Amino acid sequence: MIPGVLHSRPSTFLKSAKNNCPRLDNGGILHLVHLADHLGAALPPILSSEFEAIRRNKVYEDVARQIERLILKKLRPGDKLPSERELAETLGVSRSSIRDAIRSLELMGMVEPRQGAGTIVREITSNSVANPLANALKHKEELMGELLDFRLMLEPSLASRAATHASADEISEMEDILKRQAEKLRVEESTIAEDSEFHYAVALASGNSVVLKVLDTLMDLLRETRERSLQVEGRPQKSLAGHNRILAAIKRHDAEAAKAAMRRHIEDVEEIVLKK
Repeated sequence: MIPGVLHSRPSTFLKSAKNNCPRLDNGGILHLVHLADHLGAALPPILSSEFEAIRRNKVYEDVARQIERLILKKLRPGDKLPSERELAETLGVSRSSIRDAIRSLELMGMVEPRQGAGTIVREITSNSVANPLANALKHKEELMGELLDFRLMLEPSLASRAATHASADEISEMEDILKRQAEKLRVEESTIAEDSEFHYAVALASGNSVVLKVLDTLMDLLRETRERSLQVEGRPQKSLAGHNRILAAIKRHDAEAAKAAMRRHIEDVEEIVLKK
Protein backbone atom coordinates (compact mmCIF):
# COMPACT_ATOMS: atom_id res chain seq x y z
CA MET A 1 0.00 0.00 0.00
CA ILE A 2 0.33 3.05 0.43
CA PRO A 3 -3.18 9.75 1.04
CA GLY A 4 -6.13 11.45 2.67
CA VAL A 5 -7.39 13.12 5.79
CA LEU A 6 -7.54 11.32 9.09
CA HIS A 7 -10.99 9.89 9.84
CA SER A 8 -12.37 8.73 13.17
CA ARG A 9 -12.88 4.99 13.09
CA PRO A 10 -12.79 3.06 16.39
CA SER A 11 -10.26 0.27 16.18
CA THR A 12 -9.08 -1.38 19.33
CA PHE A 13 -5.86 -2.77 17.96
CA LEU A 14 -4.64 0.74 17.27
CA LYS A 15 -4.79 1.74 20.94
CA SER A 16 -1.42 0.21 21.67
CA ALA A 17 0.16 2.29 18.91
CA LYS A 18 -1.97 5.41 18.95
CA ASN A 19 0.96 7.67 19.73
CA ASN A 20 3.16 6.41 16.92
CA CYS A 21 0.99 5.01 14.14
CA PRO A 22 -1.55 6.28 11.61
CA ARG A 23 -5.23 5.33 11.71
CA LEU A 24 -7.07 3.14 9.25
CA ASP A 25 -9.98 3.73 6.93
CA ASN A 26 -11.55 1.42 4.34
CA GLY A 27 -8.83 -0.44 2.54
CA GLY A 28 -5.64 1.21 3.68
CA ILE A 29 -3.62 3.42 5.95
CA LEU A 30 -4.21 7.15 6.04
CA HIS A 31 -1.87 10.10 6.44
CA LEU A 32 -2.41 12.64 9.22
CA VAL A 33 -2.81 16.01 7.51
CA HIS A 34 -2.91 19.37 9.28
CA LEU A 35 -5.03 21.99 7.51
CA ALA A 36 -4.40 25.73 7.81
CA ASP A 37 -7.13 28.34 7.93
CA HIS A 38 -5.18 30.77 5.79
CA LEU A 39 -2.46 30.58 3.18
CA GLY A 40 1.06 31.32 4.24
CA ALA A 41 3.41 33.73 2.58
CA ALA A 42 6.09 31.22 1.61
CA LEU A 43 5.66 31.82 -2.13
CA PRO A 44 5.94 35.03 -4.13
CA PRO A 45 2.59 36.90 -4.49
CA ILE A 46 2.19 35.83 -8.12
CA LEU A 47 2.16 32.19 -7.00
CA SER A 48 0.35 32.57 -3.67
CA SER A 49 -2.57 34.26 -5.38
CA GLU A 50 -3.16 31.10 -7.43
CA PHE A 51 -3.85 28.89 -4.41
CA GLU A 52 -6.70 28.40 -1.92
CA ALA A 53 -6.72 26.61 1.44
CA ILE A 54 -7.30 22.86 1.07
CA ARG A 55 -10.42 21.61 2.87
CA ARG A 56 -11.60 18.41 1.13
CA ASN A 57 -11.17 14.85 2.26
CA LYS A 58 -8.80 13.71 -0.49
CA VAL A 59 -6.21 16.36 0.19
CA TYR A 60 -3.66 15.36 -2.43
CA GLU A 61 -6.29 15.55 -5.20
CA ASP A 62 -7.09 19.17 -4.34
CA VAL A 63 -3.39 19.94 -4.11
CA ALA A 64 -2.81 18.35 -7.54
CA ARG A 65 -5.71 20.32 -9.00
CA GLN A 66 -4.33 23.62 -7.76
CA ILE A 67 -0.80 22.89 -8.95
CA GLU A 68 -2.22 21.84 -12.32
CA ARG A 69 -4.07 25.16 -12.54
CA LEU A 70 -0.84 27.00 -11.73
CA ILE A 71 0.98 25.11 -14.48
CA LEU A 72 -1.69 25.81 -17.08
CA LYS A 73 -2.10 29.50 -16.21
CA LYS A 74 1.30 30.74 -15.05
CA LEU A 75 4.13 28.35 -15.86
CA ARG A 76 5.81 27.26 -19.07
CA PRO A 77 7.60 24.04 -20.11
CA GLY A 78 10.98 23.96 -18.40
CA ASP A 79 9.87 26.05 -15.41
CA LYS A 80 10.57 24.63 -11.97
CA LEU A 81 7.81 24.05 -9.42
CA PRO A 82 8.23 25.58 -5.95
CA SER A 83 9.84 23.23 -3.43
CA GLU A 84 7.82 20.72 -1.37
CA ARG A 85 8.40 22.82 1.73
CA GLU A 86 7.16 26.03 0.07
CA LEU A 87 4.06 24.33 -1.34
CA ALA A 88 3.28 22.60 1.97
CA GLU A 89 3.55 25.87 3.93
CA THR A 90 1.52 27.84 1.40
CA LEU A 91 -1.29 25.30 1.11
CA GLY A 92 -1.28 24.33 4.78
CA VAL A 93 -0.90 20.58 4.17
CA SER A 94 1.70 17.93 4.90
CA ARG A 95 4.69 17.41 2.65
CA SER A 96 3.50 13.85 2.04
CA SER A 97 0.31 15.27 0.47
CA ILE A 98 2.46 17.50 -1.74
CA ARG A 99 4.54 14.49 -2.81
CA ASP A 100 1.43 12.46 -3.61
CA ALA A 101 -0.01 15.34 -5.65
CA ILE A 102 3.20 15.81 -7.62
CA ARG A 103 3.39 12.06 -8.21
CA SER A 104 -0.11 12.10 -9.69
CA LEU A 105 0.84 15.01 -11.97
CA GLU A 106 3.93 13.08 -13.02
CA LEU A 107 1.74 10.11 -13.96
CA MET A 108 -0.38 12.48 -16.05
CA GLY A 109 2.73 13.64 -17.90
CA MET A 110 2.56 17.23 -16.68
CA VAL A 111 5.79 17.33 -14.65
CA GLU A 112 8.98 15.35 -14.34
CA PRO A 113 11.66 15.11 -11.64
CA ARG A 114 15.17 16.01 -12.78
CA GLN A 115 18.28 15.16 -10.84
CA GLY A 116 19.63 18.27 -9.17
CA ALA A 117 16.99 20.50 -10.74
CA GLY A 118 13.78 19.66 -8.87
CA THR A 119 10.37 19.09 -10.46
CA ILE A 120 10.10 20.59 -13.94
CA VAL A 121 7.00 21.41 -15.99
CA ARG A 122 6.78 19.34 -19.16
CA GLU A 123 5.37 20.28 -22.55
CA ILE A 124 1.60 19.93 -22.14
CA THR A 125 -0.06 17.86 -24.86
CA SER A 126 -3.72 18.13 -25.82
CA ASN A 127 -4.23 14.56 -24.65
CA SER A 128 -2.84 15.15 -21.16
CA VAL A 129 -5.07 18.20 -20.72
CA ALA A 130 -8.20 16.68 -22.27
CA ASN A 131 -8.17 13.39 -20.40
CA PRO A 132 -5.80 13.44 -17.40
CA LEU A 133 -7.88 10.90 -15.46
CA ALA A 134 -7.59 8.30 -18.22
CA ASN A 135 -3.83 8.82 -18.34
CA ALA A 136 -3.52 8.47 -14.58
CA LEU A 137 -5.60 5.28 -14.55
CA LYS A 138 -3.50 3.79 -17.35
CA HIS A 139 -0.32 4.39 -15.40
CA LYS A 140 -1.96 3.09 -12.24
CA GLU A 141 -2.76 -0.19 -13.98
CA GLU A 142 0.89 -0.51 -14.96
CA LEU A 143 1.94 0.08 -11.36
CA MET A 144 -0.49 -2.47 -9.93
CA GLY A 145 1.73 -5.42 -10.74
CA GLU A 146 4.70 -3.69 -9.13
CA LEU A 147 2.66 -2.95 -6.02
CA LEU A 148 1.67 -6.60 -5.66
CA ASP A 149 5.29 -7.64 -6.23
CA PHE A 150 6.26 -5.29 -3.42
CA ARG A 151 3.62 -6.79 -1.15
CA LEU A 152 5.04 -10.25 -1.90
CA MET A 153 8.49 -9.03 -0.90
CA LEU A 154 7.28 -7.35 2.27
CA GLU A 155 4.23 -8.99 3.84
CA PRO A 156 5.33 -12.66 4.04
CA SER A 157 8.38 -11.50 5.99
CA LEU A 158 6.16 -9.40 8.25
CA ALA A 159 3.97 -12.44 8.94
CA SER A 160 7.07 -14.46 9.75
CA ARG A 161 8.27 -11.81 12.22
CA ALA A 162 4.79 -11.52 13.70
CA ALA A 163 4.86 -15.26 14.46
CA THR A 164 7.92 -14.74 16.65
CA HIS A 165 7.16 -11.26 18.02
CA ALA A 166 3.36 -11.04 18.48
CA SER A 167 2.17 -10.57 22.05
CA ALA A 168 -0.93 -12.25 23.47
CA ASP A 169 -2.79 -8.94 23.23
CA GLU A 170 -1.82 -8.48 19.57
CA ILE A 171 -2.99 -11.99 18.74
CA SER A 172 -6.24 -11.29 20.56
CA GLU A 173 -6.73 -8.15 18.47
CA MET A 174 -6.24 -10.15 15.27
CA GLU A 175 -8.83 -12.66 16.46
CA ASP A 176 -11.30 -9.82 17.12
CA ILE A 177 -10.73 -8.40 13.63
CA LEU A 178 -11.43 -11.77 12.02
CA LYS A 179 -14.56 -12.23 14.12
CA ARG A 180 -15.84 -8.90 12.79
CA GLN A 181 -14.88 -9.92 9.27
CA ALA A 182 -16.79 -13.19 9.60
CA GLU A 183 -19.86 -11.40 10.99
CA LYS A 184 -19.88 -8.90 8.13
CA LEU A 185 -19.61 -11.75 5.64
CA ARG A 186 -22.58 -13.43 7.32
CA VAL A 187 -24.76 -10.35 6.78
CA GLU A 188 -23.24 -9.68 3.33
CA GLU A 189 -21.53 -6.40 4.21
CA SER A 190 -18.23 -5.14 2.81
CA THR A 191 -15.15 -6.46 4.62
CA ILE A 192 -12.59 -4.08 3.11
CA ALA A 193 -11.99 -2.33 6.44
CA GLU A 194 -11.36 -5.60 8.29
CA ASP A 195 -9.06 -6.79 5.49
CA SER A 196 -6.96 -3.66 5.92
CA GLU A 197 -7.02 -3.86 9.72
CA PHE A 198 -5.80 -7.45 9.71
CA HIS A 199 -2.82 -6.76 7.46
CA TYR A 200 -1.97 -3.69 9.49
CA ALA A 201 -2.24 -5.67 12.72
CA VAL A 202 0.21 -8.24 11.33
CA ALA A 203 2.62 -5.42 10.43
CA LEU A 204 2.17 -3.90 13.89
CA ALA A 205 2.97 -7.25 15.52
CA SER A 206 6.19 -7.50 13.51
CA GLY A 207 7.66 -4.88 15.84
CA ASN A 208 9.05 -2.58 13.15
CA SER A 209 7.64 0.96 13.12
CA VAL A 210 9.41 1.88 9.86
CA VAL A 211 7.36 -0.75 8.03
CA LEU A 212 4.17 0.95 9.18
CA LYS A 213 5.28 4.18 7.52
CA VAL A 214 6.01 2.30 4.28
CA LEU A 215 2.53 0.76 4.31
CA ASP A 216 1.10 4.20 4.99
CA THR A 217 2.42 5.54 1.69
CA LEU A 218 0.67 2.74 -0.22
CA MET A 219 -2.82 3.63 1.04
CA ASP A 220 -4.54 4.43 -2.25
CA LEU A 221 -3.21 1.50 -4.27
CA LEU A 222 -3.71 -0.95 -1.42
CA ARG A 223 -7.33 0.11 -1.23
CA GLU A 224 -7.80 -0.36 -4.97
CA THR A 225 -6.38 -3.89 -5.00
CA ARG A 226 -8.61 -4.86 -2.08
CA GLU A 227 -11.71 -3.34 -3.59
CA ARG A 228 -11.08 -5.05 -6.90
CA SER A 229 -10.30 -8.49 -5.48
CA LEU A 230 -13.10 -8.47 -2.89
CA GLN A 231 -15.70 -7.74 -5.57
CA VAL A 232 -15.08 -11.13 -7.20
CA GLU A 233 -17.68 -13.71 -6.22
CA GLY A 234 -16.42 -15.98 -3.47
CA ARG A 235 -13.28 -13.91 -2.88
CA PRO A 236 -14.36 -12.39 0.48
CA GLN A 237 -14.80 -15.91 1.89
CA LYS A 238 -11.39 -16.97 0.52
CA SER A 239 -9.83 -13.84 1.99
CA LEU A 240 -11.16 -14.72 5.44
CA ALA A 241 -9.91 -18.29 5.07
CA GLY A 242 -6.47 -16.94 4.12
CA HIS A 243 -6.44 -14.65 7.13
CA ASN A 244 -7.38 -17.54 9.40
CA ARG A 245 -4.48 -19.63 8.04
CA ILE A 246 -2.07 -16.75 8.66
CA LEU A 247 -3.37 -16.20 12.19
CA ALA A 248 -3.27 -19.91 13.01
CA ALA A 249 0.43 -19.99 12.08
CA ILE A 250 1.13 -16.86 14.10
CA LYS A 251 -0.64 -18.34 17.13
CA ARG A 252 1.54 -21.47 16.81
CA HIS A 253 4.60 -19.18 16.54
CA ASP A 254 5.42 -21.00 13.28
CA ALA A 255 7.34 -18.39 11.29
CA GLU A 256 7.71 -20.45 8.10
CA ALA A 257 4.05 -21.43 8.02
CA ALA A 258 2.98 -17.81 8.57
CA LYS A 259 5.27 -16.67 5.77
CA ALA A 260 3.91 -19.30 3.38
CA ALA A 261 0.30 -18.55 4.29
CA MET A 262 0.77 -14.82 3.65
CA ARG A 263 2.49 -15.49 0.32
CA ARG A 264 -0.35 -17.75 -0.79
CA HIS A 265 -2.89 -15.13 0.30
CA ILE A 266 -1.27 -12.32 -1.74
CA GLU A 267 -0.74 -14.58 -4.75
CA ASP A 268 -4.48 -15.26 -4.72
CA VAL A 269 -5.12 -11.50 -4.80
CA GLU A 270 -2.58 -11.09 -7.59
CA GLU A 271 -4.27 -13.76 -9.69
CA ILE A 272 -7.63 -11.95 -9.42
CA VAL A 273 -6.42 -8.35 -9.80
CA LEU A 274 -4.03 -9.01 -12.71
CA LYS A 275 -6.24 -11.77 -14.16
CA LYS A 276 -3.29 -14.13 -14.55
